[in-house]
Amino acid sequence: MRSSAALAAAGALALTLAACGSGGTATGGGAADGGTFVMVLPADPGNLDPHFTSLSSAFQVGQFLYDSLVDIDEKGEMVAGLAEKWEATTTTATYTLREGVTCSDGTPLTASDVAANISFVGDTRNASTRVGIFVPPGASATGDDAARTVTVTSPVPDAFLSRTVGGLQIVCPKGMADRSLLARGAVGSGMYTMTEAVPGDHYTLTRRPEYAWGPGDWRPDQPGLPDKVVLRVVANETTAANLLASGEVQAAAVLGPDRQRLQGMGLFVRDALAPAGELWFNQEAGRPTADPAVRRALTQALDLGQLGQVLTSGAGLPSSGLVSTGRGPCSTGGVAANLPALDLDAARAGLDAAGFPAGPDGVRTRDGRRLSMSVFYPTSVLPGMQATAELLQQAWAAVGVDVTLRGGADAETGQLVSGQADWDAAFIPLSVSLPSQLVPFLSGPTPPGGTNFAHIQNAGYTAEAQAAAAIPGSDGCDRWAEAERELLRNVDVVPFADATRPVFGRGVTFELSDGSVAPATIRFTG
Repeated sequence: MRSSAALAAAGALALTLAACGSGGTATGGGAADGGTFVMVLPADPGNLDPHFTSLSSAFQVGQFLYDSLVDIDEKGEMVAGLAEKWEATTTTATYTLREGVTCSDGTPLTASDVAANISFVGDTRNASTRVGIFVPPGASATGDDAARTVTVTSPVPDAFLSRTVGGLQIVCPKGMADRSLLARGAVGSGMYTMTEAVPGDHYTLTRRPEYAWGPGDWRPDQPGLPDKVVLRVVANETTAANLLASGEVQAAAVLGPDRQRLQGMGLFVRDALAPAGELWFNQEAGRPTADPAVRRALTQALDLGQLGQVLTSGAGLPSSGLVSTGRGPCSTGGVAANLPALDLDAARAGLDAAGFPAGPDGVRTRDGRRLSMSVFYPTSVLPGMQATAELLQQAWAAVGVDVTLRGGADAETGQLVSGQADWDAAFIPLSVSLPSQLVPFLSGPTPPGGTNFAHIQNAGYTAEAQAAAAIPGSDGCDRWAEAERELLRNVDVVPFADATRPVFGRGVTFELSDGSVAPATIRFTG
């Protein structure tokens, strides 16, 4: 249900904490009360407004500060959030709110307030990055404060409407009225409030003692809950692993080679499979990669299995689809059968046929213009990302392509997705749980009016996705799989590697919700 426009990307910092050990005083039952829970963020989250970000680091911060109508538990099942119950078709959904929910400024959160959030995101004129991901374009909502009900109406069908709309992080009225409060702060109903924000360094949060509407049947009197949370921005994985090993932080995701020594320490760990390697081509008019023959040839020049092994340090798996296995109700499994395989002779012949013969220096040209490609890669998705980009550069150079690599952190990734960067190909792994959440990235309006950042115009995909959206829930999975196959056959996007993303804990336990640490599950241990 949650999306991140990039498994994200990416900071280093120097921060002294008074309480950064095991987190408090031991109590009966092996738990520890109070204390400070310190967790590593691999990248600065940037803009914290939950309706105007697509970055996973920002979403993780938002988990502490905001609530959603429904939550997803560690088994991937929907459980109560702000709503105690709900019902839905593919075009309408009704949620009944819990009683007694209040905002961080003390004001009650009403059904009308929640409805205003949904209508704001659904109105495409507001250009929210969450439209089409959590709220269908054009969808609106009304609230009945007396009955505590929120009713959502969508002009287009959504197969997973109750889950998608239910996942939107809800901003309280003060923040909706003044969004400047949200960029580096928060006005929400979540378990924590923001007490300090130092971009690029750390974010300090304080638990609300009155918070009693946690996910599912959560109880506020449980032992082991942190009183404070400090989210430290640490871009270097080895540094993060060292901080965890020394006890200076209690939780960190470590995907690269350092994971092996952390596993050897017997630390607590939870992990989830997520996309790690996805290659996108910019199909904007005038780009070489607007031609499907060029995209096919470039893909035939790559050993995708080798790229995946380098990217994941040998610990990953070949992609099974654009939604990783186990992250949602649908599994596609059509990647290997529908993408072109490694074939250098076919790659060279394909570029010849596309009008790019090799020049005297080996670089291909068309109409006097060299076949030059700008390739972007996010610098903190995995430690092996730069080496993967360099391997791609070598492979494409071997068939006559002049490649310039450009690495960037979260801010640059966000600029690319929002249409503010110049690029021809990019590694942008999108982590979602539902195939419907990919639709705005794979079709429809391009930036700045939409999130179709690769300018994909695939009529087959659009038709299949529309048909799948009209079928409730998992009954439409076969149509979603066919929609994905349309993309792969046209080489619109090339998924090649999934990675297990372990999040290690020291002196704490927790669970993951769609790949993020779920705040209500954090417990100090004795």
